[in-house]
Amino acid sequence: MLKLDDVTKEFRIGAFGGKSVAAVRNVSFEVVPGEVVSLIGESGSGKSTIGRMILGLNPVTSGTITFDGRPVRGGKEYYRHIQGIFQDPFSSFNPVFKADRVFDLVKEAYHPSVPAAEWAGRVAACLRDVRLNPDQVLGKYPHQLSGGQLQRLLIARALLLDIKLLVADEITSMLDASTRIDVLNLLAELKTRGLGVLYITHDLSLGNYLAERTVVLRQGSVVETGPTDKVFGDPLHPYTRELLSAVPRLHQAWDDATPVETCLYHERGGTGALLEAEPGHLVACARLPACREM
Repeated sequence: MLKLDDVTKEFRIGAFGGKSVAAVRNVSFEVVPGEVVSLIGESGSGKSTIGRMILGLNPVTSGTITFDGRPVRGGKEYYRHIQGIFQDPFSSFNPVFKADRVFDLVKEAYHPSVPAAEWAGRVAACLRDVRLNPDQVLGKYPHQLSGGQLQRLLIARALLLDIKLLVADEITSMLDASTRIDVLNLLAELKTRGLGVLYITHDLSLGNYLAERTVVLRQGSVVETGPTDKVFGDPLHPYTRELLSAVPRLHQAWDDATPVETCLYHERGGTGALLEAEPGHLVACARLPACREM
């Protein structure tokens, strides 16, 4: 459904834009229907930049992003099938208007001919799908609702369209623990309906909980990818091991993370192609013989 092939994104910097910096380097992965893929990495690793390119908000410098076999181009028809939900739910709503105005905007843009009564029924059904009581959220201003309610309003808005892919960018980082698990369980439920989800996060535990496949980013490059149980159960790249060692654990001292080893493959100008350590488990790593010999 969604395919990134050797995607690179460079930004111009400097007073006159004479220099450039690569935020994303040679990234390739896919998302298929009914699958959750976690895109994991530290702040500044390029996760949100990838999400914005998929949503057509930032152009690709090189490489291709295709959706259903066609190049990604932001626009009304594209957003009928792909939607994004971002980190801060409060900034996604205009505080001057009531929160359910987002549903009116969807109706005006995509369903202008639907009668008001029928539309109200659709909105109520979508709200119940995301475990919200319509009577408790409709007609309220954003400041009258919690972050979890606002995030679920945005998911309900997406469900009013014929979406196939949801780009969820750090959607739980501002939520408390109980609300966070509710939103994750909602995403897990939606994937059973065939919805593909790209879940962008820096929280490894949430990625492990939700996703079938994991892509680990470091400094804009994919360093490890594969089935989530393989990536978390047998991490091959030293950066993946460093991330896992930094996860707090109950009843265990928080040890210093193992330093990241230098990978000669990337140090000597690797193109971003990964080595297949085992079926479906790809890695760019100094400990693999094929990488050390370069």
